[in-house]
Amino acid sequence: MELDHETVTAAATAASQRASRRFSMRVPSPSSHNRISTSSRPPPQPSNAPLIPHYQYHPWSDWSIHPQNFHLFPHYNHPPHFRHSQDYPQVFVKDSSPSASTPLSSLQRRQRRTIKKEVELTDGEFILDIPLSREYIESIRETGDEEFTHLRYTACTSQPDEFSSIYTLRQKERGRKTKLAVVCTMYNEDDQLLAKTMAAVMDNIAFLCSQHGQKGWDTDSWTDIVLVVISDGIKECNPRALDILSGMGLYMEGLPRQTVNGKRVSNHIFELTTQVRIGQDLDPEFTTAENQRRIMPMQTIFMLKDKNAKKINSHRWFFNGVCKVLDPEVCVLLDVGTKPTKESLWHLYRTFQRNENVAGACGEVYVELGNHWQNLMNPLVAVQNFEYKISNILDKTLESVCGYIAVLPGAFSAYRYQALQGAPLDSYFKGEVLHNGLCIGKPNVSESNMYLAEDRILCFELVMKLDKRYILKYVKSARAETDIPTELDDLIKQRRRWLNGSFFASVYAIQNFHRIFYTRHTWLRMALLFIETIYNTLSLVYSWFSIASVYICFYVSSFLSVLDTPEKDPFFPYGPYIANTMRGIYVAAFVTISVGSLGNKPATIKPLLTIVTLVYATCMLLVLSLIVWTMYIDVRDIPMTVTSLDGFLKYIPTNPNFMDLAISLLCTYVMYIISAVLYMDPWHPFTCLIQYLLMTPSFSNVLMVYAFCNIHDISWGTKGQDSDVKGVIVESHKDEHGKLITTTEVPAPDYIGELERVREMAKERRNPHHVGRDKAVEKTAEDHFRSYRTCILLAWFLSNFLLAFLLTNDYIVKNMATPGFANPFLVFLLWSVAGFTGVRFCGCLLYWIQWLVESIVDLI
Repeated sequence: MELDHETVTAAATAASQRASRRFSMRVPSPSSHNRISTSSRPPPQPSNAPLIPHYQYHPWSDWSIHPQNFHLFPHYNHPPHFRHSQDYPQVFVKDSSPSASTPLSSLQRRQRRTIKKEVELTDGEFILDIPLSREYIESIRETGDEEFTHLRYTACTSQPDEFSSIYTLRQKERGRKTKLAVVCTMYNEDDQLLAKTMAAVMDNIAFLCSQHGQKGWDTDSWTDIVLVVISDGIKECNPRALDILSGMGLYMEGLPRQTVNGKRVSNHIFELTTQVRIGQDLDPEFTTAENQRRIMPMQTIFMLKDKNAKKINSHRWFFNGVCKVLDPEVCVLLDVGTKPTKESLWHLYRTFQRNENVAGACGEVYVELGNHWQNLMNPLVAVQNFEYKISNILDKTLESVCGYIAVLPGAFSAYRYQALQGAPLDSYFKGEVLHNGLCIGKPNVSESNMYLAEDRILCFELVMKLDKRYILKYVKSARAETDIPTELDDLIKQRRRWLNGSFFASVYAIQNFHRIFYTRHTWLRMALLFIETIYNTLSLVYSWFSIASVYICFYVSSFLSVLDTPEKDPFFPYGPYIANTMRGIYVAAFVTISVGSLGNKPATIKPLLTIVTLVYATCMLLVLSLIVWTMYIDVRDIPMTVTSLDGFLKYIPTNPNFMDLAISLLCTYVMYIISAVLYMDPWHPFTCLIQYLLMTPSFSNVLMVYAFCNIHDISWGTKGQDSDVKGVIVESHKDEHGKLITTTEVPAPDYIGELERVREMAKERRNPHHVGRDKAVEKTAEDHFRSYRTCILLAWFLSNFLLAFLLTNDYIVKNMATPGFANPFLVFLLWSVAGFTGVRFCGCLLYWIQWLVESIVDLI
C-alpha cells in the first residue's frame, strides 16, 4: 500500500514520541523508574570491551527518521526533505530549508529538544552523566567505559580554591597518575584557532603513545595526559568555538544551569575522553582502526566560566582547582591559537626528567607565516617575526645559560607543579587581587603595572624560592606556532601591557636580587645570575632613554651627513633644508602621538597611529640612506695605495668615522646572520630585517609613548562582568527515601546536528563569502569625547608648532627678510599689538564718555 505524506509524518511523530519516553540519562534500575542517579556509578569496564549494542533511549529527534525504520515506508526511502550525508554513512539529516543548497550558519544556534527528568543530586551538587548518541559511539574505537560514552556535566558553585574539597574529577576516580596537565585558555577566539590548538595537542598525545616504552611513554600513555580548556566567560565565548567543542562531544547546548539551590553557578564543567580530532580544516576524524596510531583518546575537561574574570583567574581555576585534584608532575600552559609541533610536549617533559632542579621551561614560539610565507607581505608580521627570532636565538639562549629566563611566555610554557607551591603561586595570584580592586588601602601603581606581567613575577619567584636551587630552561626543540596581531591598533594594545608590565617587573627583579643569598644555588650559578642582573640593569637604563637615543641617532645621521659641499652632500644644495624639514616632521609626529595617546583607545585613533608610524619609517629610511651614502664616500676615499687585506686593516684606524660604522654593523647585523645560520634558521635576516629597521623608531616613539601615556590603565583589555545569560534554575527537594532530587529539563543528544554545524563551518571556510564581516569598532560616548579632545589638542599643538617652525627656519627667514630692514614678522607682530591696543583704547574712551554722562544725569 502506498503511503501519502501525511501518513508518513504521523508515523514518524509517533515513533519520535515513543523514543522520547524511552530516553534516560543512564540505564535505570526497575526501582528507579526514570530517575537519574549520579551517585551510583558502575565500575569501569576494560578499554577493549566490545561495542555497546543498545541503549534504552532513542537518539533521533522529531526532525529525523532513523534509517533502519525506512523499510516501514517502502515508497518513502528517500524523502525529499532529507539528504544523505557523504561524510557519515547511513545518516540522514534534515535540510535547514527546502533548498538543500542553502547553508546553515553555525551562529544561528538551533534550539535543542529537551526532556524533563528527575535528577538525584550528589552531596547537594548538580552532577550529571549524559550518554552520547549512538552515531558518536559507533564512530569511535574505545567504548568500554563511561568516560568515552558519557558526557559529565558539573554545575560548580564553589570558587577555585575550594574546588578540590567539594568536587572530584574522573581521572581521580579511576586512580590515574597525571604526568602532563595541559591548560588551554580562551576568551572569544574563533573556531579555527581553537581547532588548531586542540588538534595539535591530540597530535602530541599520539606521538607520546608511539614511543613504545621509551622514557616512560607507551601505547596507553594517553591516560597520563589531561587537557583542560578554560573559557573566560559564557557570554564572551565565541559560538563557533562552542560548535567545535560540541562536535568533539565536549559541550552540549542547553545543559548549563544558572543556580543550584540558590547558589550561583561559577563554572560549567564538562568531562569526556574525546576521540574526535577536528583540525584547522574543520574535518572531523575519529579513532578508527585505520588511524589508531595517529589519533588517540584525549582526556578533556572543558570549563566554561559563568563570568569573565580575566586570564589569571582561569589559571587560578587550573592551578588551585584542577591541579589540586590531579596532582600532575608538569603543567603546560597554552593559549588558543598556539599550535605546538607534535614532539613539543615530549621535549618539554624530557627537560624536567633530565634535571630535578628545572622548575620551568619554554620552547620556541614562532610566528605563523602562512603558505609560502604569504603573511610576510604584512610589514607588522615581518617585524614581529624578526623580533621573535632574535628573542629566541639571542635572548632566551643567554638567559637559559644563566638559569633565569625573565619570562616564560604564557602562550607556550611548562612548570613543575611541586615547584609552584607556596610563594611562587601566592605571588602570581596577587595580581588578581590588585586588578580587581580588592586591595586594602591606597593602590600601588607600580605594583599594579608589575602584575600585568605576572608571568615574569612567577619566573623570578621560582628562581629565588627559599632553600631551593630552581632554574629555568629554554628548549629549542619544543616549537609552537602562534597567531600575532596583524593590525597596528591590536599590536599597540598588546604591547601596552607587555611594556608597562615588563618594565616594572624588571625593576622589581633588580631590587630584590639580594634574595639569591637565601637560596641554595651554587656560587657559580650565583655569579651567572649576578652577571645577568647587571645586563638586565643596563638594558633597563637603555630602555628608559630610548626616546632620546633614537632622536639623537636621527639628528646626528641627518645633520652631520649632509654638508653644504657638492662632493659629500647627496642633496646639494638643499641638504641642510631637507634635514631641518625632516627634524620638524619628526618632532611634530612625536607631539602628535603624545597627545593622541592620552587616554584614547588604539582602535579609535588607528588612522593617526598609522600616519605617525609611516612618518617615522620615512625618517628611518632617510637615516639608513645617509648611512649607506656615508660609507660609500668613505670607501670611495680609500687611497689607491691600499691594495691588500693587511693594508686595509691598517687603514681602518686612520678613518674613525668608517671604523665606527663598520664595527657597529659587523657586531650587530653580521652576528644576526651568523647566529641564525648556527641555529639553522637563516631566513629572517633577509626577509624581515628591512621592515624591522624601518619600524625601529616606532618601537620607542609610538609603542612606548602610548604605553607610558596609559600607565594608569592596568586592565587587560577586558573587564570583569556578571553574565546576563539566563540558564536553568535547579531547586531540589527530598523524596520519600530522604535523597535530594530535582526535576529539570536536559537536552536530548543530537550529535548529527553538531556535526552538521561543523560541516557548514568547513564550507564557510572554503567559501569565505559565507562568513559574515567582523563587527565594526563602535565608539561609546566617552570615546567620542576623548576623540574630540584629541582633535582640539592636536589642532592647538600643531598650529603653534607649524608657526614656530616656519618663522625660525633659516631658509624661510633669509627669503623673507630685506637687507637694512627689521624682520618682517617682528614688524607685523608689533603693529598687531598696537592695533589691538588701539581698539581696546577706543572702547575705553567710549565707556568713559558714557560713564560721565550718566554721572551728570544722576546729579541733576
